[in-house]
Amino acid sequence: MSIYEEIEIEDMTYDPNEYVYYYPCPCGDKFRITLEELWDGEDIAKCPSCTLRIMVIYEEEDLPELPEDFDDDDEEEEQEAEDNQQTELESSVQEIAVS
Repeated sequence: MSIYEEIEIEDMTYDPNEYVYYYPCPCGDKFRITLEELWDGEDIAKCPSCTLRIMVIYEEEDLPELPEDFDDDDEEEEQEAEDNQQTELESSVQEIAVS
């Protein structure tokens, strides 16, 4: 895995409503990494629009606390919705192939 750049977390933008850190990507989109990922020891932020990745330099004690009521149900629901869309797409392709 190739790392485009190493970035200090202080240089990233934090969205406290989404619990996500962002950093501009050369492609025009933004690298992103969630607060939960950082607390889990992850340090690679990915760009959703290209293959670039950055390494986030941080100290765990400098991270905001995850709220007590925080859970990743939203992420699980999003993944389930994506899985359902993929299944529907595959079914449609099979129906077209059979026709």
